[in-house]
Amino acid sequence: MPRAASFLPLNSSSATTATTYSKAEKSKRPLLATSTSNARLPLLVFCFISLTIGLAGTIFAVSALRRPRPLPVFRCGRIHDTFRAFYSLSNPQPDLLDRPKVLGFVGIQTGFSSANRRSALRSTWFPSDPDGLLRLEQATGLAFRFVIGRSEDVKKMAELQKEVEKYRDFMLIDVREEYLNLPHKTLAFFKAAFELFDADYYVKADDDIYLRPDRLSTLLAKERSHLLTYIGCMKKGPVITDPKMKWYEKSGHLIGNEYFLHAYGPIYVLSKEVVASLAAARNNSLRMFNNEDVTIGSWMLAMNVHHEDNRAICDPRCTPTSIAVWDIPKCSGLCNPTSRLKELHKMGMCSKSPTLPPDDR
Repeated sequence: MPRAASFLPLNSSSATTATTYSKAEKSKRPLLATSTSNARLPLLVFCFISLTIGLAGTIFAVSALRRPRPLPVFRCGRIHDTFRAFYSLSNPQPDLLDRPKVLGFVGIQTGFSSANRRSALRSTWFPSDPDGLLRLEQATGLAFRFVIGRSEDVKKMAELQKEVEKYRDFMLIDVREEYLNLPHKTLAFFKAAFELFDADYYVKADDDIYLRPDRLSTLLAKERSHLLTYIGCMKKGPVITDPKMKWYEKSGHLIGNEYFLHAYGPIYVLSKEVVASLAAARNNSLRMFNNEDVTIGSWMLAMNVHHEDNRAICDPRCTPTSIAVWDIPKCSGLCNPTSRLKELHKMGMCSKSPTLPPDDR
């Protein structure tokens, strides 16, 4: 009995302890669930933010790949055909990436101050979009590009960038663009043209003449017995030694009193073999005169080329046979070219007459 009585407090205490422990456990269980839920919340937020950033990055990458890449206006030491670069981005064909074969390559020499002339040309005989330029090349066998050098003026280069991206019709060459540097630009042009195009003939033309591409193509397609050929509107004349006059020649004493036979500067043609020799020459191995047409003429004299005189490429008015029209001898090109180009293009004899006159068809 006493032993039984002695166990009662123990059982009572154990029951109380058990009851207390059970209540404590019950009160602690909700606290543990809440703590776990609170610990997971930052993890969920982090995962959501990471997913959002990843999705945004993917969308940006896709849009960047689909967006047309801007074509660089000038790469130091490089030449750039913006037309072929444009087509190669969307349609990488071998004939656009390699050195294409054409009957002739026509480089329209232009400058930073000639945006209005280029605009007038694009509204007349020169195509105003890449597809039109490609169609003209396919129809005539002639590839056309505006040729321009570089400038240290950031604003001028920015304006050129916009025009390049809009029309894609430029050949960009690594040479300082200014009038006094024309002989150097001309040599750089022929070297660049020879590198980019496998042409039978290379044509240098100014941006202030009215041209009939179909008739120029017919001229270049003629059979010739001379591989080294120089086609132009040939001239001679007195050497200008007065520094105050427009066509002053600083090295006139090396020439004499009269110039040798050479073509007028607004447009002339060199055969492939001639340009190949120029392309292989070192820049400092060729003499540069003040005037570009005289400089080219001196090189042609040294190379023993055949001079082919053709007055159809220096016609002062549109005729059934005129190839290039400009205001000779009043101006070395068209006087007021921006307006004159449009005026001539409205004349049927200039823009709509047949390629060949009736008696030659």
